[in-house]
Amino acid sequence: MNKDMKKGYIQVYTGNGKGKTTAAVGLAIRAAGAGLKIFIGQFIKGRIASEHNALKKFENEITVKQYGTGFVKEKITEKAKAAALKGLNEIKHIVHSGDFDVVMLDEINVAIHKGLINVDDVIDILRSKPQGVEIVLTGRNCHQKIVTLANLVTEMKEVRHYYKKGVKARRGIEY
Repeated sequence: MNKDMKKGYIQVYTGNGKGKTTAAVGLAIRAAGAGLKIFIGQFIKGRIASEHNALKKFENEITVKQYGTGFVKEKITEKAKAAALKGLNEIKHIVHSGDFDVVMLDEINVAIHKGLINVDDVIDILRSKPQGVEIVLTGRNCHQKIVTLANLVTEMKEVRHYYKKGVKARRGIEY
């Protein structure tokens, strides 16, 4: 195994452009192809999307669990907050379990930005992670504390999006 994989880095995919989860899922498939074990914890999201169907083909390498009630508009519900906090508590154990090489926290940046979870609780997990665990965080509006701590930050920038012309999310492309 490469010595840098033994270190385990913190990666962030953020920005207002499309492709953050897609990039993370691509990384998960690549890691699975290398024999690594991956856990994907999805915050905010509460429905099954097409990537779940594809990832079932890697069920021995990739575990996916949702900790969301659906996209949060303006009002934060207690149910959404409880789901996110449950997820964060499980993630603490998962990161330290020794069962996974890569832990992805999909849409966790949004959960922090919306006030579902506290950024300092996430920072504690990142700082205390075992050396060999790679952590990937996705979602727009990444908190500056996480940006500062991360080893890799990619910002997806929207230049043009057909959504603004009324095109709805399409199965297999956007979900």
